[in-house]
Amino acid sequence: MAFNKISAGLTGFGSSLPEKILTNQDLEKMVDTSNEWIIRRTGISQRRILEDSTPAFKLGARAAKDAISDAGLEPGDIELIIVTTETPDYLTPSMACLIQNEIGAKNAAAFDLNAACSGFVYGITVAGQFISTGYYKNILVVGCEGLSRVTDWKDRNTCVLFGDGAGAAVVNAVEEGYGIISTQLGADGAIGHNITIPCCYASEEDNKARECDNKSVIWMNGSEVLKFAVRVMAQATKDVIKQAGITIDDIKIIVPHQANVRIINGAAKRLKISDDRVYINVDRYGNMSSACIPIALDELMKKNILKKDDYFVLVGFGGGLTWASALLKWQGGS
Repeated sequence: MAFNKISAGLTGFGSSLPEKILTNQDLEKMVDTSNEWIIRRTGISQRRILEDSTPAFKLGARAAKDAISDAGLEPGDIELIIVTTETPDYLTPSMACLIQNEIGAKNAAAFDLNAACSGFVYGITVAGQFISTGYYKNILVVGCEGLSRVTDWKDRNTCVLFGDGAGAAVVNAVEEGYGIISTQLGADGAIGHNITIPCCYASEEDNKARECDNKSVIWMNGSEVLKFAVRVMAQATKDVIKQAGITIDDIKIIVPHQANVRIINGAAKRLKISDDRVYINVDRYGNMSSACIPIALDELMKKNILKKDDYFVLVGFGGGLTWASALLKWQGGS
């Protein structure tokens, strides 16, 4: 979908990570695995883990404050808060309401959005529509996840993958022709059973898939998800670029969901692009679901990799199963 009215862009960035680091060597003491196996299969060396006494929304609030400051705004300037998460601290109040209160954004409406790991791109797409129609002027989108709290630490197929973190961006009007150029959102619920986290109900199949006493943990059919992810990440990138009438050669860098280095490399191979045109930090943080892309974006901006007029793509996939991509043209500054 193209944005045809007021140009909406990302103008402020922030991120927050727990201090606790869980390394592959730590996992070797917890489950039947090895550092070599984890790196070979996932590219992950370590991940960040929330302390039991810390709610995830605290991470989101810190990332939010940084993004608002980076955009040159105050919390009172924010009119809407969208929090993307599949691991809320509460079903109600929403993470968005918790963060609103924590940062003092008393003028903001607030709601959560769950598209799993695709959530942040879904979130900025929704925010962009509010900006493009003039409904709101300043919107905060926060990807905030505590996946360690839904991880079965005895399941070596999944426990090596996940970490906790939060990233945020402010969405508001930018110079015409810049910002969010086009986005694509997709879902295929027919294959959603390949990644599940039960909440208020669990099917008999879901219960059988989990060996631990806690049935509200993540389960994943890794081989099916990998095949889906490589295909859909590449295709969603191609499609969102094609919508804008440009080519992959015009793209400065791609910021993908940081699920697994094999998935990222597989998608890059399909796109026929070099490794230096894909931003990767999965080795340091693991898979943080919808927080991956905004945290990577915050790092990207701090490194001043983008110059004015550069095109870049955000692309992700996740539970549902969902996928999402966004093409942006950098307006300069932050």
